[in-house]
Amino acid sequence: MGDDSEKAVIEVIVDDVSTACDNAKSRPDADLELPPVLSPQEERRLWRKRQHTVGNAKLEGLLTQLKLTGSKYNIALMMYFVSYFCFAIPSNLVLKQFRPSRWLSGITMAWGLVTTLMGIVKTYPQLLGTRLCLGMVESGLACGVFYHFTLWYPRHMLHTRMGIFIGGASFAGAFSGLLAYGISFMSGTAGLLGWSWIFIIEGLITVVVGFIALFLLVDFPSTATFLTPHERAYIIHRLKYDNSSVGEEEHLELRHIREAVLDWQVWTLSIINMINSIAVYGITLFLPYASHSTRHIGGEVTSGRLSQIHHKRVCRLNSRKALDEQPLNNSSFGFGPAISQLLSVPPYVVATVSVVMWGVWSDHLKKRSPFVAAGLVLCFVGFAINLANVSIGAKYFGTFLIVIGGYSGYPAITAWLPNNLAGHYKRGVGIAMQLSFSSFGGIIASNIYRTQDAPRYILGHALEMGFMALGLLLVPPTVLLYTRINMRRKEMRYQEETAEGKWAPEDLRRLGDRAPDFKYTI
Repeated sequence: MGDDSEKAVIEVIVDDVSTACDNAKSRPDADLELPPVLSPQEERRLWRKRQHTVGNAKLEGLLTQLKLTGSKYNIALMMYFVSYFCFAIPSNLVLKQFRPSRWLSGITMAWGLVTTLMGIVKTYPQLLGTRLCLGMVESGLACGVFYHFTLWYPRHMLHTRMGIFIGGASFAGAFSGLLAYGISFMSGTAGLLGWSWIFIIEGLITVVVGFIALFLLVDFPSTATFLTPHERAYIIHRLKYDNSSVGEEEHLELRHIREAVLDWQVWTLSIINMINSIAVYGITLFLPYASHSTRHIGGEVTSGRLSQIHHKRVCRLNSRKALDEQPLNNSSFGFGPAISQLLSVPPYVVATVSVVMWGVWSDHLKKRSPFVAAGLVLCFVGFAINLANVSIGAKYFGTFLIVIGGYSGYPAITAWLPNNLAGHYKRGVGIAMQLSFSSFGGIIASNIYRTQDAPRYILGHALEMGFMALGLLLVPPTVLLYTRINMRRKEMRYQEETAEGKWAPEDLRRLGDRAPDFKYTI
């Protein structure tokens, strides 16, 4: 919606607030709700059902009740990323000491408790505090889960497991909006608005899931009682010599942190992951609107997003009237939120299937880069379609490409880095750094999709294409460098076999992924 359209809507609100309220009581049309707005930062939880919680709560009175004027709302959202970035690495460092079953379950229950408390905040400072606490307790979940996978599965079985995990997030993302929409009807119960109930109910569900996981999650193969002694010995041996002829270091030293922070591949693959996250977060800004932001006006189908008006419940009738009087490029759909959310389900369902299929295929080929590149290409094409002045059907098809590429490419990237890091703690730090960079993707996406650029979001889509192109430029040199290192190490092993001197086992273990017998996954 352009500036003129917004002014028209606001003028109608100011002049006819009382009239709109009276009409809302008598006209069936007043029961129509504005579509749920999903904040890009809230998509950070790719793997959880409540990944849309704050975004949906925003439409259920959070802005007005807490008086989040100006940039306060965005500041509150970004507070989450500050603590998330600070606590991700420490969380992975202590996971083995506290045991995965206790640590992962504990932070999940703490995260659910903080989310529940967010439903009863009354002031802006309280919201900031809960957001900081949320980032702190949630920072170790995804990092810890991925790290835990590496303690159970060899590197060429990781992508499938991560794909199943992320596939659960994609599947949950298809229905989380509908769940929040249903909860919003509780607005007014016990004196709480809909946004409060969204936080409270989904937070309590998270606490229950975390408590159940405390008894179901198995720590390590060596402590797995459901395995026979022979099976435990087999898994431990397979993991120990998966990427090294002498095993890898399992104890913690400060140099492991330093080596991970200074490793070129950690930074390169973290940047690629951030770029992929920009696409994932970007699609959440307009996918719900792609299913309800067009209608026929003057014989032309156009697309757009309804302006986010704080007094939406008061002005919905008048805003619809004002929109009908706007030029073609300022039009919006007429679909209700339930239909809109249903139309956003198919892309996520298809993405769920593709995520798992890509994981199985990638592990079979023992390659990661083709799937990383394929995901970026799909996102690039999808954003290009949405940037172009094409039909709504074509734009909807473009959203399929973005969701499939973004979600399917994510586990390929997150499996690629741990595949090429040796040593338990260096790998854990590297995983935490890589996932921390995802949060920057959410911050970038939230700032390139501006309200004044609605309905086509030319700037946002164009920048998304630029970021995807940058990611595609980074993949080939990364593959080339890995290939050259592998060839050089092959020559070193040949020279070692023909020479008298050989590397000592303790030296090879200390070198980790820099050892001549370590082969990088391409």
